[in-house]
Amino acid sequence: MNTTTAAEGLKEARYELVTVPEEFGPVRVRVDEAKVLGYAFAQADFGAWHFGDSPFGGPVAHPLVLANDLLFLFYQHYDGNTARGLHTHERLTFHAPIRVGETVTITGAYTDKYERRGQGYVVLEAEARGEDGRLLVTHHGREIMRTRAGDVVGRSSAGARGRRVRGETDPSLGVAERPAAGLVPGTALPALTRRFDQDQMNAFSWAGRGFVNVHTSAAVAAEQGLDRTIVQAQQQTGVIVTAMTRFFGAAWFTSGSLDLRFVRPALCGDELTVHAAVCSQDDRRLELEVWVTKPDGTGTARGWASANGPEATEGPVSCVPGL
Repeated sequence: MNTTTAAEGLKEARYELVTVPEEFGPVRVRVDEAKVLGYAFAQADFGAWHFGDSPFGGPVAHPLVLANDLLFLFYQHYDGNTARGLHTHERLTFHAPIRVGETVTITGAYTDKYERRGQGYVVLEAEARGEDGRLLVTHHGREIMRTRAGDVVGRSSAGARGRRVRGETDPSLGVAERPAAGLVPGTALPALTRRFDQDQMNAFSWAGRGFVNVHTSAAVAAEQGLDRTIVQAQQQTGVIVTAMTRFFGAAWFTSGSLDLRFVRPALCGDELTVHAAVCSQDDRRLELEVWVTKPDGTGTARGWASANGPEATEGPVSCVPGL
């Protein structure tokens, strides 16, 4: 039985204790070389722009280096070691590159809470700004607060409404390595595969800061009905962001946007492959479907990504809704 209690001065991370609105921050975070290197290890992403020159005049951090600084902002008021939630929906927009060595300021708030099918959901919105006040990244995350992870493994924990990700490509169209005018819907992007071990998951999910949870502790995972720890949803997101930076290049750092649903948990050691296909294009932006699968075809995340791209030679083309 879980006997965890909240640390002194902090609330237990329970849906019933969340107030709306509830503001957090400002929190100041130094994005130094150690933070960049730690993220690179956790994600197996040692891109050259993060450690040397870049199109922005010096090294810039991975666009999602602040993933947990934004997501865990509620730890200001709540004991993170009592959290037993699951991330179900993430929206991210990247506005400007994060310079290595700068101190960023993060603020945010719980903006909504509601119950659906017996589960309590909370919505956290947050942003990070650079030393000069420029907006760097905005985060909108939805989480089931207080659930038993083992009860949702093997089934969808969040369903997209309205249009759906088809998760299909047309092999006859080839593979697009870079944005280009006139790309046809269904054109595939290069796939990217990652497999996270426990050391990487510990680094990503702040085990070194003393946080013990379903991502960092086999004992907590077992308590939740699992035989392995769960890969944090934002760690999956990081693989998608890596795939997007490889495709869009510098444009992703200044105009990239993601809208993701996490539909099934991924477990430590699972092989995860990011797929993407052209969805729509107009004279300013190129939109993609993105989805993550295991080798047996089981999906763990799906959604849309977009960024500014080359001017299209023809009128807009639209994503075809899935069945």
